[in-house]
Amino acid sequence: MKGKRLLTCAEALAEALHEEMERDDTVFIIGEDLTAHDGIFGQFKGLSSRFPGRVIDTPISETCIVGAGLGAALTGMRPFVDMHFADFVTTAMDEISNQTAKIRYMSGGQVDVPLVIWAPDGGGVRAAAHHSQCLEAWFVHCPGLKVVVPSEPEDVKGLIKSAVRDDDPVIFFQHKKLFSLKGPVPEGEYLIPLGKGKIKKEGMDITIITYSRMVHVCMEVSEELRNEGIDAEIIDIRTLRPLDMEIIENSVKKTNHVLIAHEACLTGGFGAEISALIGERLFDYLDAPVRRIGAKDVPIPFSPPMEDHVIPGKDAVKEAVKQTLRG
Repeated sequence: MKGKRLLTCAEALAEALHEEMERDDTVFIIGEDLTAHDGIFGQFKGLSSRFPGRVIDTPISETCIVGAGLGAALTGMRPFVDMHFADFVTTAMDEISNQTAKIRYMSGGQVDVPLVIWAPDGGGVRAAAHHSQCLEAWFVHCPGLKVVVPSEPEDVKGLIKSAVRDDDPVIFFQHKKLFSLKGPVPEGEYLIPLGKGKIKKEGMDITIITYSRMVHVCMEVSEELRNEGIDAEIIDIRTLRPLDMEIIENSVKKTNHVLIAHEACLTGGFGAEISALIGERLFDYLDAPVRRIGAKDVPIPFSPPMEDHVIPGKDAVKEAVKQTLRG
């Protein structure tokens, strides 16, 4: 690893894929509208010209795209499947949940499935109900899949490279509002192990567990809370499956208060699983019940004021922190 440069999340993704395709000629990209516009977020810039024949445009059929990626993975290739929008996984659920996730188990471990399904998710871009969902909890509930949710360019690069090299299927959710976010990214070889969270800010009063875009919302809130005498610790868990419970346990034992924040709707969201694990393992360390915040349980509206009302923002996080500390 060399020095760091400022890159966007889109540029970090393109760099990671360039390095992996250079290193391993079994890596290829498949999906819709990849070559003409370098992907709809510019995330595949320069790859089709650098690696002719290995960035493959497909018809508009997620069933076929994921199915083709799975078939290629079973033959020893390492496909990177672009879902265009995370919402479109609904048209490939059989291929993902009944085939990709289960084949290693059903074959008695005889086959690897080195497949990455890349799914841009999240709201806040005024794209309405069919292009704005956070669906990560569906796939954490599906044994056999690994689920990744980065929040910044450095993590995009390190986690993408680890996902591509993994012999099990990985669903990689990348929030659409973060594509233009800039941050320092290491040059050259740089990997982050799947299943390792990161403390974004240390604190003593409350642990805020979060991921993806909500990391940035919580970080902003933590600065405002500091001015009010509240010292929050922020954990970016980065991967949901496998989950880094060690980093969560160490933090909760220190702060004795927990808030879990995600953009996905609250009911059945991954925050409920974290809350249950904390209740089972760390109950005696809690001075107040674990609190969760997420989007309201409605489809994401197109109207900007309505979307802003549905998706949790700084005010919701701040109020939830204060309610948790009040116990």
